[in-house]
Amino acid sequence: MQKLNLPFYQFRIREKDGQNEIFDAIRHKFVVLTPEEWVRQNFIRYLSEEKNIPEIMMAVEKALSLNTLTKRSDILIFGSSGKPLMIVECKAPEVKIDQKVFEQISRYNLALKVNYLVVTNGLEHYCAKIDFITGSYSFLENIPDYKEIT
Repeated sequence: MQKLNLPFYQFRIREKDGQNEIFDAIRHKFVVLTPEEWVRQNFIRYLSEEKNIPEIMMAVEKALSLNTLTKRSDILIFGSSGKPLMIVECKAPEVKIDQKVFEQISRYNLALKVNYLVVTNGLEHYCAKIDFITGSYSFLENIPDYKEIT
């Protein structure tokens, strides 16, 4: 798989029925290893190992309702109270991080109302802090540590 702009991590990868699969430690199962899944699994490890986010506080492909539609957030980070704190939207490395990606994660945030939005394609990573009082947002230089978002 493609080298990403993240630290190197070891993964459990297997071949099944002619497809590569990667073990997802959050969902506790093997999933098809697509380019987007490669980014997601690497970013989960990054959040866990570099940003000290406990794996137990992460949900992957969590369903959420938007009007009459059901969507899935790639990675959702929770606080100890069970309240969502951060949404992470992962794209394949060849997908450009553009306005459409930010609009997608912003729509998800209409339902979740988290303070931090992260988008990544494994090569570029952006984190925005939402200020619901002023109705504004600001981009952060770095993705915050778990202690900073709780």
